[in-house]
Amino acid sequence: MPTFTALTTLAGKDEAYRLAEAMERLTPEPTGVGVMELEDGSGLWEVGGYFTEAPDEAGLALLAVSFSAKPFAVSELPEVDWVAQVKRELAPVVAGRFFVYGSHDADKVPAGVEALLIEAAMAFGTGHHGTTLGCLRALDRLATGGVVGENVADIGCGTAVLAMAAARIWPNPVLASDLDEVAVEVAQSNVVANELQGRVICLEAAGFDHPDIRARAPFDLIFANILKAPLIALAGDMKRHVAPGGYAILSGLLHEQADEVVAAYAAQGFRVHTRDEVNEWATLTLQMC
Repeated sequence: MPTFTALTTLAGKDEAYRLAEAMERLTPEPTGVGVMELEDGSGLWEVGGYFTEAPDEAGLALLAVSFSAKPFAVSELPEVDWVAQVKRELAPVVAGRFFVYGSHDADKVPAGVEALLIEAAMAFGTGHHGTTLGCLRALDRLATGGVVGENVADIGCGTAVLAMAAARIWPNPVLASDLDEVAVEVAQSNVVANELQGRVICLEAAGFDHPDIRARAPFDLIFANILKAPLIALAGDMKRHVAPGGYAILSGLLHEQADEVVAAYAAQGFRVHTRDEVNEWATLTLQMC
């Protein structure tokens, strides 16, 4: 399947995000749109879209003029096995006691670590992203501080790396749920690859909307490495599903988004236990009062 990209730059973060939102309304629709600040000191932001068919260049030109952006550069990407390429490029990740690696680095696993085999696949969470890394570090810190999670859930689990990490160090089965069917299949494959069958239970669910999750509540620890808006939307449900004194490890947040999430959870009775920053990403460890 061909892949097309459409890239432009413009001044101003707010304008860049508005342009990205407008791109999502194009026909044909992009399969994804991204925004990032250029690291050259220019103050410019790049907005890019990915398409599985040739984009509407007239529509892109109109958007560029409307948002005072440079004309879009449209390119067709060559057919590449991206998963195989990513496997070759991903190096192992160390997060406290956890060592996350792909099968191509199996010979690099050191002694004395909690090793987690995660292949590059169609689900979020290889350990390389700042949010996943932050969550693993937060988990390691809690465990080092004496916390034992007897009842743990990973909401929006992606590859289930966080659920598997908890299952490696604590005794009871961990629930791992995602609303995306592909992510659940990837998670289950990772569970098998790490020989954690029966220790990590994979479920397809939106948020806490699953009878198995409701039956297991309240939890000692809940991971939610998703995005700001769904995290805020889940604040009330999180209160109902975290035990008094229990923890929530939240990520998927830019630094500037973290305070808004903290406020939403403070209103539900959570306090900040720790706050980690990895590059531009924030990870919050909150405790239910």
